[in-house]
Amino acid sequence: MSVLLRRYVRLAGLLAATVSFFVRGTLAAEAAQPFKAGFAEMDISPKSGMERPGGYHKVFLKRTQDPCKVRAAVFDDGKTRVALVGIDALIVPRNLVKAVRQEIETKCGIAPDAVLIGASHSHSSGPTGMVQPGQFDHASDLVKRLAYDQSSCADPAYLKHVHNQIVNAVCLANENRAEAKCGVGRGREDKVAFNRRFRMKNGLTFTHPGKRNPDIVESAGPIDPDVGVIGAWNAAGKLVGCVVNYANHGTTGASGWSANWIYYMEQVIRGSLGDDVVVVFLNGDCGDITQVDNLSPYPNIDGPIVGGRIGAEAVKVLLSMHRGSLVPLDTKVKVWSIKRRVPSPEKVKRCLAEAEKDPAHVATWTKETLMLDALIAAQPEVEVEVQAIQVGPAVLVTNEAEMFVEYGLDLKKKSPFEFTFPVELANGCVGYVPTEEAMGPHGGGYETRLTSYSNLELTAGRQMLEAGLNLLGQMTPGKSPTPKEIPPVHTPWSYGNVRPEIE
Repeated sequence: MSVLLRRYVRLAGLLAATVSFFVRGTLAAEAAQPFKAGFAEMDISPKSGMERPGGYHKVFLKRTQDPCKVRAAVFDDGKTRVALVGIDALIVPRNLVKAVRQEIETKCGIAPDAVLIGASHSHSSGPTGMVQPGQFDHASDLVKRLAYDQSSCADPAYLKHVHNQIVNAVCLANENRAEAKCGVGRGREDKVAFNRRFRMKNGLTFTHPGKRNPDIVESAGPIDPDVGVIGAWNAAGKLVGCVVNYANHGTTGASGWSANWIYYMEQVIRGSLGDDVVVVFLNGDCGDITQVDNLSPYPNIDGPIVGGRIGAEAVKVLLSMHRGSLVPLDTKVKVWSIKRRVPSPEKVKRCLAEAEKDPAHVATWTKETLMLDALIAAQPEVEVEVQAIQVGPAVLVTNEAEMFVEYGLDLKKKSPFEFTFPVELANGCVGYVPTEEAMGPHGGGYETRLTSYSNLELTAGRQMLEAGLNLLGQMTPGKSPTPKEIPPVHTPWSYGNVRPEIE
């Protein structure tokens, strides 16, 4: 070997050693990054006299039963930060989500795709829906009156308040980040959620056919009993916050503004583990799930029972989960457009004639048909988003719909993650998305009606499910934290290593 060649070999070896040193140092530095978590909450209780959304006509409330809130969690693995936001609201409009994400990125640097905003679907919450400001400005005078004067409408001032409070909650949670031990777990609660759709003797499927209706054949679908939980403890071992995922409508009834049963869930968790624990609730796929048991001879269960049992199960999960770092954090998003279903020209013509006869007293479904026709004229397709946010061994997969529970169950079944939490009505709202079977010859029911709220094409649910699974395929699941194993003991307890003593 020549002198020159030997010099090149030595130089290459030195370079390789240097690169190896820096790579090892970088990996060690990354591994040494502490896992951090921060939580915060803000009040968004509506003012007296505001509209309560959720129906097809105007309803106003004057009193507050319990506070409505924005609750936020921010997780940080040293490389990526993600924000999980739960709001006590019926829906969260898509335009609001986009604006909030931009401001969060500007103020605290969390990427828009890493911010998940999910509505609890409380039917006793403030006016974030249904008709949005200016949504029907392009329509005829008749349709404008139907939309703005005779329908449930979002309040612009309240939307701005919710916007500000979401930003404030995320930025404060980001500031509150501190080293934390976190864990993920799953419990089961199957006594407070029921599928509200039933197959009937006439061959169709009805929603809420009436308690103990003799024409009921069987339930048309399952429930999802999983109570998914992510918990975070500070250096002193105190629970600072948790994320809870469960699939059930927020329809337990309330006499004023209320977070619905979610309030009682929070109270149980706080009563057990600390009165300042922040409880971020993200609703699962529950488009066909409520607290109403149509097969029971007894009155419907109320908010304290629903929230109490789910909260108690969450406490059990928190008490038994192993704690550590939930790495890695990751985010994936897909955005595309889905076509609306179109009412027939004959139906639109008939509804228009009915409405023009007596514009002050237009039937609900006539009104909805005309409003949908106006929406299609301006926007025949709807932008939808599916987002996957990974927190170590757990992944939260969103949709903008009131999604039938079967889709969430199928997502969990096919997911490569140990813990998969579907989150409906997140990052926007596109109305009910039933299964394709529910839209078939033996389907039917309230959720399948064609309205200005629910109108996506029949394959919408399958498209969202496949998009979510595709995003999961681009992620690598993390491992659940486990404590250090105890080595085998070869010396028995001296009090217990004796033969039976007869005398």
